[in-house]
Amino acid sequence: MTTKEKNAEKSSLFSGVGGIVIAGAVVGLISALLVKLGNPGNMGFCIACFLRDIAGATKLQTAAVVQYFRPEIVGLVIGAMVMALVSKEFSPRGGSAPFTRFVVAAFVMIGALVFLGCPLRMILRIGGGDLNAVIALVGFAAGILVGIYFLNKGFNLKRTYTVNKAEGFAFPIVLSALFVLCLLVPSLFAFSEKGPGSMHVSVIIALAAGLIVGALAQKTRLCMVAGIRDAVLFKDWKLLIGFVTIIIAAMVGNLAFGQFHLGFSGQPIAHSVHLWSFLGMLVVGFGSVLLGGCPLRQLIMAGEGNADSAVTVMGYIVGAAFAHNFGLAGAAATAESIGGPSIYGKGAVIIGIIVLLAVAFFNTKRAKN
Repeated sequence: MTTKEKNAEKSSLFSGVGGIVIAGAVVGLISALLVKLGNPGNMGFCIACFLRDIAGATKLQTAAVVQYFRPEIVGLVIGAMVMALVSKEFSPRGGSAPFTRFVVAAFVMIGALVFLGCPLRMILRIGGGDLNAVIALVGFAAGILVGIYFLNKGFNLKRTYTVNKAEGFAFPIVLSALFVLCLLVPSLFAFSEKGPGSMHVSVIIALAAGLIVGALAQKTRLCMVAGIRDAVLFKDWKLLIGFVTIIIAAMVGNLAFGQFHLGFSGQPIAHSVHLWSFLGMLVVGFGSVLLGGCPLRQLIMAGEGNADSAVTVMGYIVGAAFAHNFGLAGAAATAESIGGPSIYGKGAVIIGIIVLLAVAFFNTKRAKN
């Protein structure tokens, strides 16, 4: 974090614990409300799932049940961008190992889709009573601890550099242009007629929810990875408190809306193949430490003008396309099947762990040299 960012954070109304609690409560309650209004179960927000749906809408992947241009993603990026501009925190920068970030991001996405959710959906699933997500949380934390080990050994992906403003605005503009094109010429895009892709709230509500959460996440630096990382490295519990607040708020909202269901079975868009949920989220935690933030945080930083985060988000989208075009994503449990990943998905998770270890090792070695 630059000196400018540190000073801005200190002076921010949302820099204290109270701010992160407010943000966490809003995110949790909005997520429960989005499910009540039409989003898939325990999926008020899921960065991995929503980017996967956008990959389907733009025909990068052809799974007919997961194709929809999610306005929540557009709202998150634009909300973060506007808040960054207003608070003078918009800071175009990039140049830190972009291709390495792209590859790591693709494996993070594959790990998330093997589990069936990003870190944010993981805690929303816990808030909905899904105990399978608790197993995934253990794997996620284990991955973060592996990443912290390499951070302590000197891991880095080299410094970023200041770039021109056009570079910083490029990703929000392209994403917004695609969204507008989707609204004006929907025949160019694919839309699911059944399955999770067909389940969504109205465009206005989804966009508004994304704008609110994007602005709050930008001001509070909300990040699922940083909550655990900062608690371990610096004994700073602020972001972890936000993490817990989302769970509690989502649980309250789900109980109020009659959406809370405690247990392992019968959970929406989930499976109980626990080993691969653990390992999939281990990849997500480990890879996100190497990238410097969870998928939500990467979207927010892309809105702040970070070109490296924009490349990371593109890596997520390509990873999602690979996951569904090549049968790597986990399948949800049904009455006829326990679901879980295919043999190809399991192999992709193992390859992902090997790739992440190689990236961590060689960049740590370079730092030492």
